[in-house]
Amino acid sequence: MATLKVGIIGTGRHGSRYANHIINDLPNLRLTAISRRSQQGQEQASAWKVRCYEEWRDLVNDPEVEAVIAATPPNINLAIAEACVSAKKPLLIEKPLAVNAEAATQIVDLFRSADLPLTVGQTLRFNAIVRTLRRELPKVGSLYSFSANQRLEETLHDWLDDEDIAGAGVILHTAVHVFDGLRFITGREITRVRSTMFCLHNSTLENLFTAQVEMAGDLIGTVDASKVGPSRSGRYEFVGSKGQLHGDQVHGFVEFIQQNTIEAIAREEPVSTIIPLLAAWYDHLLGKGPNPIPGEDGLAAVRICDACLQSAREDRWIHLS
Repeated sequence: MATLKVGIIGTGRHGSRYANHIINDLPNLRLTAISRRSQQGQEQASAWKVRCYEEWRDLVNDPEVEAVIAATPPNINLAIAEACVSAKKPLLIEKPLAVNAEAATQIVDLFRSADLPLTVGQTLRFNAIVRTLRRELPKVGSLYSFSANQRLEETLHDWLDDEDIAGAGVILHTAVHVFDGLRFITGREITRVRSTMFCLHNSTLENLFTAQVEMAGDLIGTVDASKVGPSRSGRYEFVGSKGQLHGDQVHGFVEFIQQNTIEAIAREEPVSTIIPLLAAWYDHLLGKGPNPIPGEDGLAAVRICDACLQSAREDRWIHLS
């Protein structure tokens, strides 16, 4: 099997997970270079035996880097995309694809025009609970309604309260997972939203969000996301003509309810979601499989986030085309 040489831009908490999985779990990928400006980057490079660049553009232009992974704040994603297209290198970019739908559209258009692979790290598509919910959804019969949430602890990164860097708060950085999860599980598109957002502890950006959401086929539901308390959940509930299917991707269960009877559903084997994403990305780049999460899916999620932000600011329903 051919070995693919990979460079990673941004090896903080999340980017270092990509690096460690490439080194330890994926023999067909080889980490060649990283880009991180702090002293920690030099220490990581020494431990991983790879080159370290202070300037990420130097990594993109390194002839020993055949494909790029970006795990950076989204304000520089468009510039990274432009550089990768110029260098004719595939890009796997962490969610959210960009700070807004306009920039996300530009990124997708760049890669489409260049006929280069663009993959988005919406890694919850590989979560065992999310995949089990998708597999078992027909049990509920005709779908009527849903609810979904992702609630996390308060953020540890100052830049997540900086609009110039983050673009938005939990809508763009947390609910984006929920929106992609709903599209993945149901196979339906979100058609309109009405949302509210609140800033409880942050100084600038929202860290508590709620929304009424409508999907194709007259499917109605609610979504909420927050980073305000010392607890976690990642729950999806689907109500249909034959019962209710629900599960929590944080706490690791799926159940089917009929009347007062609760049936535990066998879930898929849990894995670190980055591993199957990288394995599928490798296959795709070698022409052996589909793009695991195309750029268009990342764009769709960001468009929904934009609609929620607009709805909360204007206090009205926003329709998505």
